[in-house]
Amino acid sequence: MLGVDSGGSGLRVALGAVGLSAPVATTVCAGPVRTAPAGIDAGHLLEQLLPATRRLLERCGGQDGSGIDAVAIGAAGMATLGGQLRAELPSALEDALGVRRLALAADAVTAYAGALGQRPGAVVAAGTGMIALGTDLTDWRRADGWGHLLGDSGGGAWIGRAGLDAAMRAHDGRRGGSAALLSRLEAVFGPAPELPGLLYPRADRPAVLASFAPEVAACAGHDPVAAGILREAAGHIAEAAAAVCPEASADGEPCEVGLTGGLFRMGDPLLVPLREELSRQVPQARAVPGSGDPLTGALSIARALATGDLRLPRHPTLLRVPGEGPGQSPE
Repeated sequence: MLGVDSGGSGLRVALGAVGLSAPVATTVCAGPVRTAPAGIDAGHLLEQLLPATRRLLERCGGQDGSGIDAVAIGAAGMATLGGQLRAELPSALEDALGVRRLALAADAVTAYAGALGQRPGAVVAAGTGMIALGTDLTDWRRADGWGHLLGDSGGGAWIGRAGLDAAMRAHDGRRGGSAALLSRLEAVFGPAPELPGLLYPRADRPAVLASFAPEVAACAGHDPVAAGILREAAGHIAEAAAAVCPEASADGEPCEVGLTGGLFRMGDPLLVPLREELSRQVPQARAVPGSGDPLTGALSIARALATGDLRLPRHPTLLRVPGEGPGQSPE
């Protein structure tokens, strides 16, 4: 089976076998899949995926795609921009690789599968952005993931922007400023007055903002403003988890909340206040580290699809399995 993770940094592909939990082989395509006015570009995804798949099969002794029983594709933006993928990929993959079992998932769903498998619970996926997804295996609940202008509260871009705001306040002499963060701004970006000219023309502004989040974490141990930013971020993350966490089960087992994504590599400056906020806002939950990433999750969905054991709830845009019935229609 084949697991695919399409994100802002590129396309990752894993070839697996039904009886093995780990991938047999993996490869990375250099560029991200384009987003066109009609949404994620299905043709561009196939231009990268099909040659990558054939290379993986050759490395493993295969000649074509005839041995692929199931494919799961997780893509950032699938829920809101995946209409073309849902319309074109099923027939294209069947024609090119003979694939008849296909799952198309939002990257939050593959992150969930990678972190918790097919158990009830909730996952917070946090990197540049932040989204929370939970399920009782009947329905999905989603909170945030609305992008850096409308949400992603507590994510890397949010933390970085808050840190840069505090630095600019210190530069101006306004209340709420941080001299420590101003020093880090100047070390990373140069003179503070030049920052708007460096930031606003960039098409990758969320990533640039998020690149300052580790500086906020580095200052948190000695700077109360930086520490306060991380406490507020922890509150937002816990609030999203509380919104999606299913009720405690009848046997009293706590809801597991998986934490996955690069943001949590900040360590204690964020994790300590986050655990406190989760305990306060979601007392029925138990935070656990994610056991796998979205590529692992995509492969596990493909494996479950191949064996007829996919228990995660279907959804027209979050997790679609073409051919399962009219309720899957994106319309």
